[in-house]
This record gives sequence, C-alpha cells and structure tokens, in this order.
Amino acid sequence: MPHRHILVIAHTGRPESLRASVEVCRQLTAAGVVPVTSPGEQADITAYAPDLVDIEILGEHTGLGDIELGVVLGGDGTILRAAELVRGSSVPLLGVNLGHVGFLAESERDDLTATVQRALARDYLVEERMTLEVHVTVGAETVFETWALNEATVEKASRERMLEVVIEVDGRPLSSFGCDGVVMSTPTGSTAYAFSAGGPIVWPSLDAMLLVPLSPHALFARPLVVGPESTFAVEVLERTQGTGVLWCDGRRTHDLPTGARVMVKRSPVPVRLARLHQGPFTDRLVGKFNLPINGWRGPLDDAPEQA
Repeated sequence: MPHRHILVIAHTGRPESLRASVEVCRQLTAAGVVPVTSPGEQADITAYAPDLVDIEILGEHTGLGDIELGVVLGGDGTILRAAELVRGSSVPLLGVNLGHVGFLAESERDDLTATVQRALARDYLVEERMTLEVHVTVGAETVFETWALNEATVEKASRERMLEVVIEVDGRPLSSFGCDGVVMSTPTGSTAYAFSAGGPIVWPSLDAMLLVPLSPHALFARPLVVGPESTFAVEVLERTQGTGVLWCDGRRTHDLPTGARVMVKRSPVPVRLARLHQGPFTDRLVGKFNLPINGWRGPLDDAPEQA
C-alpha cells in the first residue's frame, strides 16, 4: 500500500512556527503518514528535532501529485505562500492560525492536535476559492503575467508622487483620477487590503470581483463590484510623475512604467481550501474581527421563552 503524504508549510524561522511544525511532523509520522516540507523547512525541523528523519522534500523526494493535503501553520501570509507553492495542483490547504487575525485559517494553535487528527481521518470538506489572472502590457507587448488569490494592487512607487490612472471595465473607460493606487480583489481578498481601503465585504460563496481606489482625488471613485465574467483594466497615464508598481498578494511584484496597462480577470485555476467547520460566514466575521453582537435576540421564532 503506498504511503500517504501530507505537506507541512510554516515559517520555521520563527520559534512558535518551528515548534508547531515539529509537533505536526511527529503526529504524522506516528500515524504512518510521511511529512513533506520545502528544503529550508526540512533543515530547520531536523536541526531542532533530529529524531524526525523521515521528512521528505517537496520536488526532490515527492511531487505535488503525491500530496493529499497541505497543513499550513501561520497567518494569512503563510497561507498565501502555500497557495503559491501548490498552484496548479489539486492539493487543498488546511490553515492553522499562528498569526493575528488569520482570516484564511481554519483552526487555532490550541486545536492543533485535533486538527491533525481530522486531517489524518480525512474529516474535512474542500471548497474552491476563485483567483485572479493578471496581465501587464506595455504597448502591444505582454511584459508580465501572474495571478492572485486575494488581490492585485496597482500602487505608486514613490511616496511623494501621485499615481494618475484610468480605470476600465469590460473594455470601456469608466474614470480617470489621481490616487495612491487601485486594489482589484476576489471575494476572499475582500477582508484583506480591499477591506482596509474601505471596500465592501463580499461573501466567498459569491463569484465576483472588486475594484477599490486607494486615496483617490476624484468626485467619482467608489468601490465597484462586478460579475465573474468581467475584466478590469488600470492604465498608468503618461502624466504620472514617476512610475507605479504591481503587487499580487503582497508576494509577486512588477514595476509599471507610464503607459503600462494591468488587466485582471477571473482565473480558471482556483485555490482549494480544506474546511473543518461549515458554519455561516457571518459567524467567521464575528469571530475573526471580534465584532460586538451584544443585545441580539435573533428571529422571533428562535427567541428564548419569557418567564
């Protein structure tokens, strides 16, 4: 019978993440499952716990096609790195929050042992999250292609300069203005950068794309929500004094000269997230953002009986 392989992804340069990685690898090994890590993480783990000799290295001993699940230990940044690592495969990611909000994570550090037990038992559901396909052109030439799970952001490259842009929806110009930047987001990213810029929260069950201007100098520069078949474009106008920069999920970047055009549309390749809890997204918002709900009585039919 072939071995099972589970990918363990963490920021092992941090003591808490390293200890959690060792704990997970020991639990997997005890269950007869082979832990798989990146080369750097494998070196950190075995240096801390020399008894863990059966860890395999992704791409050297084991390919993505052999991985059944990725256990991600960290905050949303680590989950975004994990999504980059498994891009194009069917590997679902199960996040354990070691950060602050950890909106993409499914469980907390205190639940680590139980989380791994459920992973071993394959006791989870998998949901697909839409991603963005991003193209940068200058003139007729495509100079950069990438993708994003949360957002693609066009920003000014220098703090003292304003970025002059024109935004476009479905091949038609909508408005031009000066700004600090423009965020183009998925529903998953609506609780990330787009949220901090004043954009709406979009339930992840909805297929949509958001566009949120950053500090715009304009009368009409409201956040936009469009359908999944639409295409956004942002052009860096020639009158911009300086250059712009494209950031995707805060990880992949490309410089934007004046005249550059960034096109964003839905990608056919989703990210797969493993879910342990099937509660309403409303409850996740309340829990992650610690929202005040004191005084809520619920629908009349659910209200407690009065004495």
